[in-house]
Amino acid sequence: MQRVGRLPARINLLIVALLIGGGLLLLGPRLPYIFRVIWYQFAGIEDYQIFPARTVAAGEGQPWALAADYNQATLDGDLIQTIESYGPVAFLVLQNNELVYERYWENHNQAAYSASFSMAKGIVSLLVGIALEEGKLQSLDQPVADFIPEFRTSDKANITIRHLLTMTSGLDWDEAYTSPFSPTTELYYGEDLYRLVVNLPVKHEPGTVWYYSSADTQLLGIALEAAIGQPLSDYASERLWKRIGAEQDASWSLDRDQGVIKSNCCFNSTPRDFARLGQLVLQGGTWNNEQIVPAAYLAEAIQPAPGLQDEQGNPVNYYGYQFWIAQLVEPPVPHFAGILGQYIFVLPHLNAVVVRLGHREDPNFNDGIAYLQAAQMILEAR
Repeated sequence: MQRVGRLPARINLLIVALLIGGGLLLLGPRLPYIFRVIWYQFAGIEDYQIFPARTVAAGEGQPWALAADYNQATLDGDLIQTIESYGPVAFLVLQNNELVYERYWENHNQAAYSASFSMAKGIVSLLVGIALEEGKLQSLDQPVADFIPEFRTSDKANITIRHLLTMTSGLDWDEAYTSPFSPTTELYYGEDLYRLVVNLPVKHEPGTVWYYSSADTQLLGIALEAAIGQPLSDYASERLWKRIGAEQDASWSLDRDQGVIKSNCCFNSTPRDFARLGQLVLQGGTWNNEQIVPAAYLAEAIQPAPGLQDEQGNPVNYYGYQFWIAQLVEPPVPHFAGILGQYIFVLPHLNAVVVRLGHREDPNFNDGIAYLQAAQMILEAR
């Protein structure tokens, strides 16, 4: 009786094992990505700790000058309550190349690292401008197929660097953040990003439809690395990070050890060094009288790219070359932006830069507006 009773249990265990084993075989190389999704679940600004990375080395740091009225501003209580409702960890305001105001929450401080998420897209755009000036890229209309072999013998042959910059490649991509099995989630947690993005099918004729696609920036990074002939992290260090006086090394996350740089996201740095990127844009690409990013390219990058329209045929007046242009405020504000409310705002009319890092964002950009209002209040009180 005892042996008869055990037999069905063993058969059930065998069936479960076969099902699990079969599932694992089907998942194959995607297993590490699935495990990461299950273990970490949701992205967070501390995720720079969970991915392998390449160092973006700093050079001789140039500390920010502190304004004479540094941190003397007092914000309205209701406004403080609003901005704190979005879970900030850092809020910095700079004007006239001086640090006017900075405030930190939780255990964050001026030396604390955090993930940039899609703010990294703006960094890739700056590097494209530099590579263009150096002749590493022939033009923005150079075919991506010159750098990615898989594009040469397919209907992707007409996709250009400009199409990737403006997110009009026409490649079929689902920019979904809530599903653990979306390609965007795999782009974040996966371990073979090259395979993921180079094999995407074409959905629209390149240059005809805009839709936000992190895959376009990932492809842009891959193409750019091929054009410059070195890791993006090394190029960013020599051509950008050292030249703008970053005080600390940054890092750029990889999909796996010795793998592909996650150019669509995941440049990791500190609040004060993130501010340098905004200051560089504010100064038209110059730093200490040296032209780091070509002025003409940068002027185009932070303006709405001409002729963009979305899948419904609506004009897209809020996106340039990997930069957003906030149209909900006046005048419109170009900025680096990442999920969970990572922002570097550039305010030419006030000669100011605003950095906000934190845990949450508002889908209607009310969080960004609140921080811009706070910055304006600080600057008007000076």
